Amino acid sequence: MVHYKQLDNGIRLIVKQMSGLLSVTMGIIVGTGACVETDEEDGISHFIEHMMFKGTAKRTAFDISDGMDAIGAQVNAFTGKDITCYYAKSTSDHAAEAFEILSDIFLNSTFPADEMKREKGVVIEEISMNEDTPDDLCLDLLSKAFFGDKNYGRNILGPKKNVRAFRKSDILSYMSRRYTADNIVISMAGNITVEEAQGLVEKYFAAVPAGKGEQRAVEVRLQSRNLSKKKDIEQVHIGIAYPSMKRYEPLADATMIVNAVLGGSMSSRLFQEVREKRGLAYTVYSYLTSYKDTGSLVVYAGVNAENYLQSVEAIYACIEDIKRKNITEYEFKRGKEQLLSSQIFAQESTSSQMLLYGKELIYSGRIYDFEERVKKINAVTFDDVMQAVEYNFDDKYRATALVGRVDRHL
Repeated sequence: MVHYKQLDNGIRLIVKQMSGLLSVTMGIIVGTGACVETDEEDGISHFIEHMMFKGTAKRTAFDISDGMDAIGAQVNAFTGKDITCYYAKSTSDHAAEAFEILSDIFLNSTFPADEMKREKGVVIEEISMNEDTPDDLCLDLLSKAFFGDKNYGRNILGPKKNVRAFRKSDILSYMSRRYTADNIVISMAGNITVEEAQGLVEKYFAAVPAGKGEQRAVEVRLQSRNLSKKKDIEQVHIGIAYPSMKRYEPLADATMIVNAVLGGSMSSRLFQEVREKRGLAYTVYSYLTSYKDTGSLVVYAGVNAENYLQSVEAIYACIEDIKRKNITEYEFKRGKEQLLSSQIFAQESTSSQMLLYGKELIYSGRIYDFEERVKKINAVTFDDVMQAVEYNFDDKYRATALVGRVDRHL
């Protein structure tokens, strides 16, 4: 059962009841992230997410974590390119206590000066860790090569100089423009009644002022650059990006099947050719990212430094074979089954369902319909997949990134 309600102030609630379980995941999703930040704000969405756990009007940072641990609950958050999510998972009998703490974090954080100073050090260490993690560094570099320095090209964490400069007034100003009632969805999934969920949300969020937040357009201009970063490490990390489907485009599901054939599993072309047959990589895969304004199909591989050019040739050979539409009926059916099973598996996870229903509301304003989703996947034809191949892999807008002992771009 799925229940939807919009509060008088504009905040939206979606509840997916999952009978037979003993837990519930509750999330507060804000439609903001790195893609809407200005150069001066770069990294602030992520910094705010960190600071939300550093004290409220009635709780210290320790009280927050201790309060959740005392009821056996889990609390966390993440920042993406276009959403920020705060969530808690608890046993059903402690849902009220967990949601009260989660609400307190979200609504009443005070951003103490001493905690801000400490957390800046934590985030700067996170940036340093990212720079020392070559696969993450490669994919961040690839985003910049593909999208440029702004919007979807930002790396979420922001530059260290920005983090050092953020003030409490910057946080409050950004939140006043982005953390607005019309831009907030509360999503719950698991063993919780509609009455309890609605009662909790109305208790803590009904007093949030109504109002519309600042609308920020995201201008996308693909850069199609080739970037590299020299690091004295054992592997070379390879990233290749092509333009792909925006969110909700008619051929989006067909493109997911193309990706499954190319590099979505252990039976995929990339895994079998680059790893199993040639032994050139331990990790090689492809994935899709879809946004409101654009999308990308990305190939990543971590390979031996001495063989990286050979690995690149093998990757491009797999791509070229798919571009020639050499996809079999069996591969098509296998890819479709993978896509269907991923939807079914997600139905069994409260965390996945919370995020799935919440993101659908934030992105489209619609209620996610599992039955309709399955129908659309089943309706994808082999011809649709062939059309999707034509849409993807445009070399004109291809971007690449290399990290390792390299002295030239791809």
